[in-house]
Order: sequence, then C-alpha cells, then structure tokens
Amino acid sequence: MSVSTLAAGPAVCAPLPVLGADVRVPLVTGGEVSYAALDYAASAPALRRVWDDVAAYAPYYGSVHRGAGYLSQLSTDLFENSRAAVAGFLGCREGDQVVFTRSTTDSLNLLASVLPAGCRVFVFETEHHAALLPWRGADVTYLDAPSTPAQAVETLERALSDRDPYGPALVCVTGASNVTGELWPVRELAAAAHAHGARIVLDAAQLAPHHPLDITELDVDWVAFSGHKLYAPFGSGVLAGRADWLRGAEPYLAGGGASRAVSRRADGGVDVEWHEGAARHEAGSPNVIGVYAIAAACRALTEAGFDRLVEREQRLVAEVRAGLAGVPGVRVLSLFGDDAPRVGVISFVVDGWNSSHFAAALSAEYGIGVRDGLFCAHPLVRTLLGGEPDAPGECGAPDEGQSLNAIRVSFGAGTPDEHVERFVRAVRELVSNGARWIYRTEGGRCVPAGAA
Repeated sequence: MSVSTLAAGPAVCAPLPVLGADVRVPLVTGGEVSYAALDYAASAPALRRVWDDVAAYAPYYGSVHRGAGYLSQLSTDLFENSRAAVAGFLGCREGDQVVFTRSTTDSLNLLASVLPAGCRVFVFETEHHAALLPWRGADVTYLDAPSTPAQAVETLERALSDRDPYGPALVCVTGASNVTGELWPVRELAAAAHAHGARIVLDAAQLAPHHPLDITELDVDWVAFSGHKLYAPFGSGVLAGRADWLRGAEPYLAGGGASRAVSRRADGGVDVEWHEGAARHEAGSPNVIGVYAIAAACRALTEAGFDRLVEREQRLVAEVRAGLAGVPGVRVLSLFGDDAPRVGVISFVVDGWNSSHFAAALSAEYGIGVRDGLFCAHPLVRTLLGGEPDAPGECGAPDEGQSLNAIRVSFGAGTPDEHVERFVRAVRELVSNGARWIYRTEGGRCVPAGAA
C-alpha cells in the first residue's frame, strides 16, 4: 500500500483544518481522488492546530512528576495546565477531579472499579459497549430502548423508584448516540437520577466533539470522553467529575505515581499510602503527548466558537438526510423520529444491499470512508433493525439479500462540503446503477474481486 498527498488542486475547505485533507486514494475504476473521511464517529482526524501544537512541544518532552530537570519541570507544568484546560472546557465545578485515562472505555471501567458496595447501575440498552459492559461486578439493570426522550426519563424514574434496597445507584447514559446521532435529554435524566438519590455519568464521546459541554449546567456527576473522537490523536481519555468515590476507592492501577509513600512492614509486607487527588488513578508514566493533544483540541474548538460549528454541522446533517430521503429503498435509523435534534452521525440501510458491499463500493469506487456493521452498539442496532446481524465480514453482492447490519456516515468540523456532496451523489448512483465491481471477503474485509 502506498500513500500519496495532493500536490495541487482545488482547496479543501472546512472550519477547522484537519490532517489528511490532501490525501489521495486510488479508485478501482482508475485514477485517484481526494479521500473523503466520513467516519468521524469512530475516530476523527487530528486537527492541524493540534498536530502543530504537539510538534512544537515534542523537542521539550520529558518525564512528568518525576524529574528535577528543566524538561521534566516543563512537561509537568504542561501536563497539569492541560488538566486545567480540560476542566475549563467541561465547565467543571470546584472540587471536581479530571483524571486522564486511555479512552472513554477506560474512563468508564475506572468508574466501575470505584463503585461503593451495594451500588446499583442503570443503563439503557442503547449504549455503546464502552458504557454498556464495564459494570460486570455490579447489580445492573438494563433498560429498554425508549421511543421518545420523555419516555427515556419516565423509564429511568420508574426503574429508580422501584429499586430495592434503596441504596447507592449510578445511571450511565450517552449524550449523543453513536448510531443515530440523536441527542439524549441529559439534563432531565440527571434531574430524575438526583431526585431518586442516584448519581449519573455521561458518556460524551459523541457529544463533546459536536456541542459545548458543561458539567455544571447539565448537573451530571461525571463525564467521560476520548481524545481520538475530539480531533486529538495518541489515545488518551478523560473522566471528570465528583472526587469522593474516586478518593475513597483503591487505585484503578497500582504502581508508581499513584502511591505517595511505600514502606516495608516488620512482617515482611508492604504498606502503601495512596495519593488523594487525580494521581491516585493515574499510575505509571502518563501519556503527556496525548493529554496535551486533548487540551489543544479543547482550546481549538472553544476558540473556533461552538455556535458557528454547530450551525454549519446542522446544515450538513440536513443535506445528508434530505439526500438520503430522496433515494428509493434507503431507510435512516432513528429512535426519536425525524425531528429529533442530532449531531453529524447518521446510520441507514438500503433495501436489497449488503451493508459491507455498499460500504466497500463507496470506498473503492468513490474514495469515501464510512463504517458498516453494528458500531459496538449491538443491542441498539438490532432493536432498530428488528433482527439478528449477518456474520462478521460477510460481503455479498446486492442480490444476495438485505444485510441486517447498517451503514454509518459521520462528519464534523473538519469535513469539507464537497465530501458530503460526493457522498450523497455516490449513494444515489449506487442505488440507481449498482456497483461497478463485485466485492469479496478477504482477511475479514471487503476487497474488489472483478468488474461487475
């Protein structure tokens, strides 16, 4: 596989320039085209601003919290200033902690590890697996998918009021669905949780890149999100919110950095005094580059102005939805209906098409990258589709029948208008004319097998 960039050609415009905007990819029909990255919900491309900030820091890289030298002191300051920048981006309250993790998944597993004894967990089946699965050691109540935001609140209130015994409880809910893009009634769910003596954690992986996020305003207890969906590379995440459960539990990871003092006992054992602050759950050498990238992305989004970014994204959402509505046999997936507010994440199925084949054709014939499958939200997609999925990697021709998987297109502040227009045009042409090539499964993915 070779990589090439666009040496000359029309300007690719978006509110926030991202890496990869000049990458060209080959087409099975001949020639090359600029790559249309429309899979932001999986991983958003890094902002050029973030990459430049990281590159400027890289020569000064040093150990964090572990050295007296100039570069170590500089890196420690940068690391802690990044924590403050993230706290400001999230609207954290006085006393809230910002803990740096590897991802949203890691953040929610960290929270699962500090639940108090007897804590009940309530989570909708509509959650991403990162929010659905970490609670294995707790008493978990899985709630059915609601058909309206009001029903979501009512379902939660009923489940919380019926719990027995009436002890500690945690609600986990998404801010924006990674399947439908629909916004959830976070503030109302938080109010319901608190009215029934429960706490709430917000999975903001899909919300934070698209909308301003304020812990104080939403009145949630914790927020979790990932850097790689927020235009920041290098695999870092955040868990931010109330400190008491975090302070009262054993460290998520045991090791250097989490420990304040370690001493041998007379019986040969070891006594440990753990840190009280965020460092308690940040054992080991921290990913200072990843943390700085998150902070740089937070600053870039804030300075760009979320109002402007949201307004433009809503225009692109409307354009895609209108385009798909005009294609026969295309059904957009939704829980809350066509009028529900949503971010730039749209999933759909096409009558008579296998989703893997359709996505492969978009890539090979049009240079468009989307995702197909169940999007690490299997219960939700199965509910929306009303059946069981195809076997992983199945990649048949259109006449082999409807795939019980879906296709997802997602975009954001780095998406040029032209890429959205190309996607809508490509869907229309594929449905009208069929794919030009046949695709087969090889190594778990779809590859061209010859002209149709």
